[in-house]
Amino acid sequence: MRETDLLGGFAKGLRVLEAFADARPKLSIADVARLTGLDRATTRRCLLTLAHLGYADYDGKFFSLTPRVLRLGHAYLSATPLPRIVQPHLDRLSQDVAQSASVSVLDGSEIVYVARASYQRVMSINLMPGSRLPAYCASMGRVMLAALPPEEALVRIRQSELCAFTPSTLTEPEDLMDELVRVREQGYAIIDQELELGLCSIAVPLKDERGQVLAALNIGASAAQIPAGELAGHFLAPLRKTADVLGPMLR
Repeated sequence: MRETDLLGGFAKGLRVLEAFADARPKLSIADVARLTGLDRATTRRCLLTLAHLGYADYDGKFFSLTPRVLRLGHAYLSATPLPRIVQPHLDRLSQDVAQSASVSVLDGSEIVYVARASYQRVMSINLMPGSRLPAYCASMGRVMLAALPPEEALVRIRQSELCAFTPSTLTEPEDLMDELVRVREQGYAIIDQELELGLCSIAVPLKDERGQVLAALNIGASAAQIPAGELAGHFLAPLRKTADVLGPMLR
């Protein structure tokens, strides 16, 4: 692809959109310029354009995104068949194991939930299709990172803000790469309270008929009910059974 084929203004607008997050729902022009690396004049035009089109609100000092932005994510969820394919199987898996089950895809250094069957709430945040989590400390993220060439996985890890969400969170790239080797060898990933205290999860890859990893499937459980060391014994077989059923349906 030639650089002359790209719309620079459109790319800058997307960078401005991506500057907003759960931890920073309201941003000033200066905030967005700092986060995106764009100059203030360009940042201002992008933000005012978003406000004019209804994608942002402006109170004279701070900008915040409006629900209209959800149209962008809904377009993806509507266009891809993955959520429709996996949801009935997720619902069945969740009922069978009496735990919540989810499917996500990898987007850069994050995972994006595309389907979820909630059985009981074990996290403080409410996960749903469209929710994002850092890949490096999520079981589904590690499964998908492990499927990448090691050099690409390392790039994505280094693109992350390697925050210690709990005392157990792995944040050193070398430690994370060692963990990916283990995940690759055993074919599944287990997270023991690295994302949130009290939460454990186990994930397996979802592969198409050619063996390409397209997504990941997980089960989350309360560490007080099922310690991380017991997750594989409880849930690995039903996870793999569901993944095997879904494989031929994935494109």
